[in-house]
Amino acid sequence: MIDDLLSFITLFSAGLIYRAILQYSGHEWVKTYNQTVTFMILPFITFIITRTIEGNIALSLGMIGALSIVRFRHPVKSALELVMYFNLITVGIATSVEIEKGVILILGTVLLILILKFFEFIFKKYNINIFTSSFSDGNELNIIELKSKEKKLILDEHPNLKNFNFSHDSSEYYYKLVFDNSENLKKFKKDITNDKNIIIVNIDII
Repeated sequence: MIDDLLSFITLFSAGLIYRAILQYSGHEWVKTYNQTVTFMILPFITFIITRTIEGNIALSLGMIGALSIVRFRHPVKSALELVMYFNLITVGIATSVEIEKGVILILGTVLLILILKFFEFIFKKYNINIFTSSFSDGNELNIIELKSKEKKLILDEHPNLKNFNFSHDSSEYYYKLVFDNSENLKKFKKDITNDKNIIIVNIDII
Protein backbone atom coordinates (compact mmCIF):
# COMPACT_ATOMS: atom_id res chain seq x y z
CA MET A 1 0.00 0.00 0.00
CA ILE A 2 2.80 2.41 0.93
CA ASP A 3 4.73 1.47 -2.21
CA ASP A 4 1.70 2.22 -4.38
CA LEU A 5 1.20 5.56 -2.64
CA LEU A 6 4.83 6.50 -3.25
CA SER A 7 4.47 5.41 -6.87
CA PHE A 8 1.41 7.63 -7.34
CA ILE A 9 3.23 10.59 -5.79
CA THR A 10 6.18 9.99 -8.14
CA LEU A 11 3.95 9.78 -11.21
CA PHE A 12 1.99 12.87 -10.22
CA SER A 13 5.19 14.79 -9.55
CA ALA A 14 6.76 13.74 -12.86
CA GLY A 15 4.14 15.54 -14.96
CA LEU A 16 4.26 18.71 -12.86
CA ILE A 17 8.06 18.78 -12.71
CA TYR A 18 8.44 18.26 -16.46
CA ARG A 19 5.87 20.96 -17.17
CA ALA A 20 7.60 23.42 -14.82
CA ILE A 21 11.11 22.77 -16.13
CA LEU A 22 10.06 23.02 -19.78
CA GLN A 23 8.15 26.23 -19.11
CA TYR A 24 11.22 27.62 -17.34
CA SER A 25 13.29 26.68 -20.39
CA GLY A 26 11.02 28.73 -22.64
CA HIS A 27 8.69 26.09 -24.06
CA GLU A 28 5.37 27.89 -24.00
CA TRP A 29 3.40 25.00 -25.53
CA VAL A 30 3.38 23.14 -22.18
CA LYS A 31 1.25 25.89 -20.61
CA THR A 32 -1.92 24.80 -22.40
CA TYR A 33 -4.60 22.88 -20.53
CA ASN A 34 -4.38 19.88 -22.87
CA GLN A 35 -0.62 19.53 -22.45
CA THR A 36 -0.84 19.86 -18.66
CA VAL A 37 -3.48 17.15 -18.41
CA THR A 38 -1.54 14.90 -20.81
CA PHE A 39 1.67 15.27 -18.81
CA MET A 40 -0.11 14.34 -15.58
CA ILE A 41 -2.24 11.44 -16.86
CA LEU A 42 0.14 9.67 -19.27
CA PRO A 43 2.46 8.18 -16.59
CA PHE A 44 -0.57 6.90 -14.64
CA ILE A 45 -2.00 5.20 -17.73
CA THR A 46 1.21 3.31 -18.53
CA PHE A 47 1.68 2.47 -14.84
CA ILE A 48 -1.77 0.86 -14.62
CA ILE A 49 -1.38 -0.91 -17.98
CA THR A 50 1.99 -2.37 -16.93
CA ARG A 51 0.60 -3.53 -13.57
CA THR A 52 -2.47 -5.02 -15.26
CA ILE A 53 -0.65 -7.12 -17.86
CA GLU A 54 2.23 -8.05 -15.55
CA GLY A 55 2.88 -11.78 -15.86
CA ASN A 56 -0.10 -12.35 -18.16
CA ILE A 57 1.10 -13.03 -21.71
CA ALA A 58 -2.38 -13.48 -23.19
CA LEU A 59 -3.61 -10.19 -21.70
CA SER A 60 -0.47 -8.36 -22.83
CA LEU A 61 -0.95 -9.52 -26.42
CA GLY A 62 -4.59 -8.45 -26.29
CA MET A 63 -3.60 -5.05 -24.93
CA ILE A 64 -1.06 -4.59 -27.72
CA GLY A 65 -3.73 -5.41 -30.29
CA ALA A 66 -6.20 -2.99 -28.71
CA LEU A 67 -3.71 -0.13 -28.49
CA SER A 68 -2.50 -0.67 -32.07
CA ILE A 69 -5.82 0.59 -33.44
CA VAL A 70 -5.57 3.91 -31.59
CA ARG A 71 -4.81 6.83 -33.89
CA PHE A 72 -3.80 10.30 -32.73
CA ARG A 73 -4.88 13.18 -34.98
CA HIS A 74 -3.18 15.86 -32.93
CA PRO A 75 0.15 16.70 -34.57
CA VAL A 76 3.35 16.82 -32.54
CA LYS A 77 4.71 20.37 -32.55
CA SER A 78 8.37 19.46 -32.09
CA ALA A 79 10.72 16.51 -31.63
CA LEU A 80 11.06 17.46 -27.96
CA GLU A 81 7.32 17.08 -27.42
CA LEU A 82 7.45 13.54 -28.81
CA VAL A 83 10.46 12.69 -26.63
CA MET A 84 8.69 14.01 -23.53
CA TYR A 85 5.63 11.86 -24.25
CA PHE A 86 7.86 8.80 -24.61
CA ASN A 87 9.69 9.82 -21.44
CA LEU A 88 6.45 10.03 -19.46
CA ILE A 89 5.37 6.63 -20.78
CA THR A 90 8.72 5.19 -19.68
CA VAL A 91 8.37 6.82 -16.25
CA GLY A 92 5.09 4.97 -15.78
CA ILE A 93 6.59 1.65 -16.87
CA ALA A 94 9.78 2.07 -14.82
CA THR A 95 7.89 3.10 -11.69
CA SER A 96 5.63 0.05 -11.95
CA VAL A 97 8.71 -2.17 -11.93
CA GLU A 98 10.84 -0.29 -9.40
CA ILE A 99 10.10 3.19 -8.10
CA GLU A 100 13.80 4.08 -7.87
CA LYS A 101 14.18 3.67 -11.64
CA GLY A 102 11.34 6.09 -12.27
CA VAL A 103 12.88 8.67 -9.92
CA ILE A 104 16.28 8.30 -11.62
CA LEU A 105 14.71 8.90 -15.03
CA ILE A 106 12.87 12.01 -13.79
CA LEU A 107 15.94 13.51 -12.13
CA GLY A 108 18.16 12.66 -15.11
CA THR A 109 15.75 14.32 -17.55
CA VAL A 110 15.45 17.48 -15.46
CA LEU A 111 19.21 17.69 -15.01
CA LEU A 112 19.87 17.27 -18.73
CA ILE A 113 17.39 20.01 -19.69
CA LEU A 114 18.90 22.39 -17.13
CA ILE A 115 22.44 21.68 -18.34
CA LEU A 116 21.48 22.39 -21.96
CA LYS A 117 19.71 25.58 -20.94
CA PHE A 118 22.72 26.65 -18.88
CA PHE A 119 25.14 26.12 -21.79
CA GLU A 120 22.81 28.01 -24.13
CA PHE A 121 22.70 30.92 -21.66
CA ILE A 122 26.50 31.02 -21.28
CA PHE A 123 27.21 30.85 -25.02
CA LYS A 124 24.60 33.49 -25.81
CA LYS A 125 26.48 35.95 -23.59
CA TYR A 126 29.31 35.67 -26.13
CA ASN A 127 26.91 35.84 -29.11
CA ILE A 128 27.47 32.17 -29.92
CA ASN A 129 24.50 30.01 -30.90
CA ILE A 130 25.13 26.38 -30.03
CA PHE A 131 21.78 25.33 -31.52
CA THR A 132 20.77 25.82 -35.14
CA SER A 133 17.30 26.86 -33.95
CA SER A 134 15.92 28.35 -30.79
CA PHE A 135 15.76 26.22 -27.66
CA SER A 136 12.12 27.28 -27.65
CA ASP A 137 11.46 25.40 -30.90
CA GLY A 138 7.88 24.18 -31.05
CA ASN A 139 6.26 27.22 -29.48
CA GLU A 140 3.67 27.51 -32.22
CA LEU A 141 0.51 28.16 -30.27
CA ASN A 142 -1.95 29.93 -32.55
CA ILE A 143 -2.44 27.04 -34.92
CA ILE A 144 -5.34 25.86 -37.03
CA GLU A 145 -5.38 22.56 -38.91
CA LEU A 146 -7.86 22.00 -41.68
CA LYS A 147 -8.87 19.33 -44.15
CA SER A 148 -10.70 19.52 -47.44
CA LYS A 149 -11.81 17.11 -50.15
CA GLU A 150 -10.48 19.53 -52.77
CA LYS A 151 -7.56 21.93 -53.03
CA LYS A 152 -8.38 25.42 -51.82
CA LEU A 153 -6.64 28.41 -53.36
CA ILE A 154 -7.32 30.51 -50.29
CA LEU A 155 -5.29 27.97 -48.26
CA ASP A 156 -2.63 27.09 -50.86
CA GLU A 157 -1.54 30.70 -51.23
CA HIS A 158 -2.09 31.86 -47.68
CA PRO A 159 1.04 33.53 -46.18
CA ASN A 160 0.54 31.72 -42.87
CA LEU A 161 0.54 28.25 -44.41
CA LYS A 162 3.04 26.10 -42.52
CA ASN A 163 2.44 22.56 -43.78
CA PHE A 164 0.45 20.94 -46.55
CA ASN A 165 -0.23 17.23 -47.10
CA PHE A 166 -2.42 15.01 -49.22
CA SER A 167 -3.73 11.76 -47.73
CA HIS A 168 -4.10 9.02 -50.32
CA ASP A 169 -6.08 6.92 -47.84
CA SER A 170 -8.86 9.44 -47.35
CA SER A 171 -8.26 11.49 -50.53
CA GLU A 172 -8.21 14.65 -48.44
CA TYR A 173 -5.96 17.68 -48.32
CA TYR A 174 -4.56 18.70 -44.94
CA TYR A 175 -3.42 22.22 -44.12
CA LYS A 176 -1.64 23.66 -41.11
CA LEU A 177 -1.54 27.44 -40.62
CA VAL A 178 0.30 29.32 -37.88
CA PHE A 179 -0.59 32.87 -36.84
CA ASP A 180 1.30 35.50 -34.86
CA ASN A 181 -1.59 36.17 -32.52
CA SER A 182 -5.01 34.86 -31.60
CA GLU A 183 -6.92 37.76 -33.16
CA ASN A 184 -5.60 37.02 -36.66
CA LEU A 185 -6.43 33.34 -36.20
CA LYS A 186 -9.97 34.10 -35.06
CA LYS A 187 -10.46 36.41 -38.05
CA PHE A 188 -9.23 33.72 -40.43
CA LYS A 189 -11.51 31.15 -38.81
CA LYS A 190 -14.46 33.47 -39.30
CA ASP A 191 -13.54 33.97 -42.98
CA ILE A 192 -13.62 30.25 -43.77
CA THR A 193 -16.70 29.40 -41.70
CA ASN A 194 -19.05 29.65 -44.70
CA ASP A 195 -17.03 27.17 -46.76
CA LYS A 196 -18.64 23.81 -45.98
CA ASN A 197 -15.84 21.92 -47.75
CA ILE A 198 -13.26 23.11 -45.23
CA ILE A 199 -13.33 21.21 -41.93
CA ILE A 200 -11.40 22.27 -38.84
CA VAL A 201 -9.42 19.29 -37.52
CA ASN A 202 -7.64 21.03 -34.66
CA ILE A 203 -7.21 24.53 -33.32
CA ASP A 204 -4.90 25.90 -30.60
CA ILE A 205 -5.53 29.48 -29.56
CA ILE A 206 -3.55 31.25 -26.84
